[in-house]
Amino acid sequence: MPKSFHPKISPPTLFEGNQHEFGVEPTLGDLPLYEFQVEIGCIGTEVARVFEQYPSLPGAILVNDGQFVGMISRRRMLEYLLLPQGLQLFLTQPLEVLYSYARTDILILPETMSIVTATGQALRRSPELIAEPVVVKGNNRTLRLLDIHELHLASWQIRGIDAQVRYERIQAQTIQSEKMANLGRLVDGVAHEILDPISFIWGNLTYVSTYSQSLMELAETYEKYLPELPAEIEQLKEEIDLEFIQQDLPRSLQSIMTGAERLKQLAIGLQNFCHIDEIYPKPADIHASLDSIVLLLKSRLGSDIQIIRNYGKLPSVPCFISQLNQVFMNILTNAVNALLNRAVALKFAVEFQGKDPRDFHYQPSIRIVTEVCSLEPSQPGKPDSRWVRIAIADNGPGLSERAKQEILDSFSVERRAEKETSLALSYWIITSRHGGKFNLRSRNTCDAIDKLETGTEFEIFLPLIG
Repeated sequence: MPKSFHPKISPPTLFEGNQHEFGVEPTLGDLPLYEFQVEIGCIGTEVARVFEQYPSLPGAILVNDGQFVGMISRRRMLEYLLLPQGLQLFLTQPLEVLYSYARTDILILPETMSIVTATGQALRRSPELIAEPVVVKGNNRTLRLLDIHELHLASWQIRGIDAQVRYERIQAQTIQSEKMANLGRLVDGVAHEILDPISFIWGNLTYVSTYSQSLMELAETYEKYLPELPAEIEQLKEEIDLEFIQQDLPRSLQSIMTGAERLKQLAIGLQNFCHIDEIYPKPADIHASLDSIVLLLKSRLGSDIQIIRNYGKLPSVPCFISQLNQVFMNILTNAVNALLNRAVALKFAVEFQGKDPRDFHYQPSIRIVTEVCSLEPSQPGKPDSRWVRIAIADNGPGLSERAKQEILDSFSVERRAEKETSLALSYWIITSRHGGKFNLRSRNTCDAIDKLETGTEFEIFLPLIG
């Protein structure tokens, strides 16, 4: 049978949205929305007939000469029609009569609002309104109705997807953590195996140096008391170039000792970096950890990037040193990348823009500052707390406001769940694992590439107990 409508009533239109293919942040516009507007002067019978023909229609938007007046839900209308004499009082009367009794607070939300946020606002309504439809306002000011059950269903789907993603991420992180732990044990074992022969070489070099010096002194003594040497010995001295050996042997031994010392420090740095944390924090030498990370990054630093250490007198700091090493590695790697990118920009300016390299008075550097300081207590009346401050700053180009804001946003739990970054992980290690503070300061100085001071600075505060 063909559907007929009152001249003032247009048939409802369903906009199905994209509920089957939610994006990263699904909004109300992705849900099924009904567009159904009724003039408030229409008879209740006409609206009841539409509700009968469209069982899924949650309600009707009431207008007066096209201007929004309010909204009446299917449930609300049915409640009043079931009252004694309700059919005679409201069904044959204009909707404005019914609406004068059934008027309630209406939740109007933009279609660009996320489903999760909208669900929270819908659930904060009073109990008698919690099942009422939501009026969704489009960008072109169109008003549509959203069934509250569709909103809750979508919200549960999103939460289920989010829980699944979090579960899979936790599994991946667990596997990755186990891999890193195994790799750490492997590297620690390799470093230990390197240290054994290095210790053997280092220990014997002292004796070799002493023995060689004694032999040189013996040869000089022979020459002193035997000025006339046999021809065979004279010939051998010329063949082996004894004078050169006497000068070069101490330098060669010193070079071997220097190389052995560097290899020893590198192996110790690997051991410190791959240290496996215990269940509880243990006191650690922050300066030794920083020096180990700098040593591991030496190949990337090269001879151009200068490391400036302004170390204060620090006590042993209770911490998870392996995780703290990861934080130092992340920050220093970030600083090195910024300086290398700056070097590329300078090279481009010289080679392609015709600028004179002598015009740039710029020495790329990373400054590391440590000190013990006091911070104001969070609550009045409490004594000042003592903290270890570690500041790592480069004189690179700094961050744009957008890049800086993205990094700060990644520190939040929601953003960190979306995309795990090295700096977000560092923030979590400092604040959650150590109860510390993690600050970021940056100044974009791209317009003055030859007069750079502090570009980006990361500031870490670790609490001192006792």
